[in-house]
Amino acid sequence: MQTKVLRIHKNDNVAVALTTLYKNESYDNITLQENIPSKHKFALQDFNVNDEIKMYGVLVGKATKFIPQGGLISTQNIQHAANSFSLKERHTNWHKPDVSRFQNKTFNGFHRADGSVGTRNYWLVIPLVFCENKNVDVLQEAFMKALGYQPKQSPYESMVQHFVQQYHSGKNEKNILEEEIAVEDLHENETKIFPNVDGIKFLKHTLGCGGTRDDARALCGLIAGYITHANVAGATVLSLGCQNAQVALLKEEIEKRDANFSKPLFLLEQQKSGTEKKLLSEAIKKTFAGLMEANSLERKPAPLNKLCIGLECGGSDGFSGISANPAIGYTSDLLVALGGAVVLSEFPELCGVEQELSDRCVDDSTAEKFMQLMTTYNKRATEVGSGFYANPSPGNIKDGLITDAIKSAGAAKKGGTSPVTDVLDYPGKISKHGLNLLCTPGSDVESTTAEVGAGANIVLFTTGLGTPTGNPITPVLKLSTNTALYNKMNDIIDIDTGTIIEGTETIEQAGERILNYIIDVANGDVKAKAEVGLHDDFIPWKRGISL
Repeated sequence: MQTKVLRIHKNDNVAVALTTLYKNESYDNITLQENIPSKHKFALQDFNVNDEIKMYGVLVGKATKFIPQGGLISTQNIQHAANSFSLKERHTNWHKPDVSRFQNKTFNGFHRADGSVGTRNYWLVIPLVFCENKNVDVLQEAFMKALGYQPKQSPYESMVQHFVQQYHSGKNEKNILEEEIAVEDLHENETKIFPNVDGIKFLKHTLGCGGTRDDARALCGLIAGYITHANVAGATVLSLGCQNAQVALLKEEIEKRDANFSKPLFLLEQQKSGTEKKLLSEAIKKTFAGLMEANSLERKPAPLNKLCIGLECGGSDGFSGISANPAIGYTSDLLVALGGAVVLSEFPELCGVEQELSDRCVDDSTAEKFMQLMTTYNKRATEVGSGFYANPSPGNIKDGLITDAIKSAGAAKKGGTSPVTDVLDYPGKISKHGLNLLCTPGSDVESTTAEVGAGANIVLFTTGLGTPTGNPITPVLKLSTNTALYNKMNDIIDIDTGTIIEGTETIEQAGERILNYIIDVANGDVKAKAEVGLHDDFIPWKRGISL
């Protein structure tokens, strides 16, 4: 039987409605003063102005007016508040989960010269500057259909052609609007020319020139992260020649990440090549040769400690912090106990839990780096009139995440309970096993793009409202916080954790189920819904204020 009310932590003075509750109903001798929508919170005591409101055992806000016991907590009576933080004692002891069921499991992946193992095998075509985006488009059109990575005709093209025929046959607007047509799922062609190459990905962007020199280096660092990524066999890079993001800078960033870099890499500069025809002809010839080399690679067994999991959330709701996030938090703990790596990012969504995370850092210098990055980021955001307090979106607020601290306390659950082994600034690359913290915005695509650039070869992405976000080279698995969303948007959601809300599965059971699913995806036996839908979202972070 489903529980209707949840008090998350013993020190909390508010509770969460797991289903819609109604005025005058009583729970634990508390009579509700008004209707409480599902996912929202109600007061377990009377609150006066400036009284502290706690969830997950931490400060998440302060009352702005009197709130009676049993009253709804809303943006009308609470404002964001969070505890301060400082360097304190290390708390790195943790209860490792039982991993005996996974100890001898492996996945079949693509082994790289640097010791990493890919869950996919892609070729990249990347511009160093936005001036080359048009040429990237030309290459994409030339390669995708010819090599079997894109249908000869999409179902949406077929739909438009059908309506063209209807128009020519004399049908009017009303006829068109009333007609129902089944749209087939997107799929690749039956025959791939290179069966061991999962695809060619074209990573267009709007950066590379016109910004600061730091912007150029950050872009080159991110691109270097993708080129050296375990899921990438090689790359073709297009440069104009005069931009800030120079080829030499890219080479420096590649060497930082892999001093013995040996993948095929073709660097083409338009201002040296001359005509676009020469540039594109050379790019096609070299890319085709690179694909032939990439196709010689085959999947081979690898231990689970070669997995690096990105932890992401977007379109979050009031259930995120009590179902999907803690479920993948347990998955994170399982993988860390097995010797793998996980990365938690979205620093604006860690506001209010800095003390706990800094205390979990393995040494003082790591804790200090985390606190410094958080402080600097929030300060810069505040200076432009939009501190961390402004992070929750209208959708978050509508579904119960009414302060950044409430959202953050639930978002941090994705990181599980293991010690923090490293803290990285954007666009750093993961070099240590265990839980890594990566400074990124809370913006979903910018953060996912950064996690993959840091080395994530699978991403777990929790959502309460639904999002199609994917990534060009790494499978992004979407996990719904509630079963209604899973049923409603099952073309973009991979895994349902609403079972936790319904009481049919524990957080630990869900976490183990998720890890088994990850193994199937890492093997190439299962595709993420984002892969099937060709959701190749790639947005570099232009270092500035993005929440």
